[in-house]
Amino acid sequence: MAIPQHPLKIKPSGNAYTASTNLRDTSTGLFAMFMDELILDFMGYLEPESLRTLGITSKGLYAFSRHDELWRFLFIESPKSKAPFKWRGTWRRTYLNLEPSQESRIFTPDLYSDTLHRPFQMSQVPMRPFASSIPAQNHIQRFEDMSDVEFNNTYSRTPFILTSPVKTWPGYKEWTIDSLVLKYGEVRFRAESVDWRLCDYSDYMKDQNDESPLYLFDREFVEKTNYEMEKGFVVLKCFGKDYFEVLGDERPDRRWMVLGPQRSGSTFHKDPNATSAWNAVIEGDKYWIMFPPGSPPPGVYESADHSEVTSPLSIAEWLVGFHREARKTVGCKEGICKAGEILYVPSGWWHLVVNLSPSLALTQNFIPPTQLPAAIEFLRDQAGSVSGFDTKNIKDPYSLFIKRMDEQFPEELADAMQVLEKKKKKKWDELVGGTQVGGCFTFGFGDGDDSDAE
Repeated sequence: MAIPQHPLKIKPSGNAYTASTNLRDTSTGLFAMFMDELILDFMGYLEPESLRTLGITSKGLYAFSRHDELWRFLFIESPKSKAPFKWRGTWRRTYLNLEPSQESRIFTPDLYSDTLHRPFQMSQVPMRPFASSIPAQNHIQRFEDMSDVEFNNTYSRTPFILTSPVKTWPGYKEWTIDSLVLKYGEVRFRAESVDWRLCDYSDYMKDQNDESPLYLFDREFVEKTNYEMEKGFVVLKCFGKDYFEVLGDERPDRRWMVLGPQRSGSTFHKDPNATSAWNAVIEGDKYWIMFPPGSPPPGVYESADHSEVTSPLSIAEWLVGFHREARKTVGCKEGICKAGEILYVPSGWWHLVVNLSPSLALTQNFIPPTQLPAAIEFLRDQAGSVSGFDTKNIKDPYSLFIKRMDEQFPEELADAMQVLEKKKKKKWDELVGGTQVGGCFTFGFGDGDDSDAE
């Protein structure tokens, strides 16, 4: 895979072993004693003018000061990102409002740094090859349609793709990225930590080279499109009941419009509050790679209490480093969801998704009948990780949910609690190594010695 040359001709650190000099050491002054990451950390505290001034003191510091992630942070944190602006291809040019012809470019081919080169390298990695040649056992199942009986009895715990339902939505043929920009271009939508006009985000989508492109993920798209986009999609009957509906207006965030350029997407995660989800692609195509509950993907590490996840910083970095190994992992599922199709994400499944082309999708989280015990257990046992609720007015989501379920679906609640009680007893038995002797419970400690312990 040939990677284009870095815009400033910076090279990976390994090249320094055969070079006679390295600007990183000879042209950064006292900064040379620090690791490259620490140099960038220091520069991250500078004001824009100080960063520009430092960058004109030497070629080495010039190269570090042009690292676009520094300017991404400056722009996002500045008032400039909250006002109308013109996207100019890079974060630095956009912050400084420079045309490409107004920006100096000094080549630094004698500077060797993985820290500066690797983000550019990752931004150039093509995504589509990773989505090709999927092993037969990894394919996500595809169906034209599905009944609620089939879903609840057979498929609610495994990913699948439905190939036809979205094409029948009233808004499917009307909605495109361009048509939404034309109609709602002045409306601000949420893209990670910023609220941008849709027209500005569209310009960004068309001309950027970020390692991790900014991803628009808006939970208020229905209201912002005057409910047009609610009238234009239909929740499929096959998914049956959604038990979070018992909360009415107090339910947590559940639906989003998802928009992003090629290479954008979401790194590995599980959906919030132990919910399941469907993701309907309106335009573009998305590659999904998924792993079942209890099986974190290679390179992804979850804390013991499930509250923190550690993984590579970007989608490209994970794909380059772990994709081949992941395909060999038991339980791995992969597939491409195309325009007009819906992918189902079961509760607790790890998933990474990347756009193979500019993509527009709608997604919604829900609690199907078979996943009710998992959702109750999550709300009860992982209160610190519960998300999407109005925390000002709802202090105890678990108690609220149990109360509403008891009022509206008491039998289903009782069945779910019974499942959790059996699960709790099973875990306890496994923990203590318990056995049944003559109808009485005895403890076993696994060492074959039944003598009394002091």
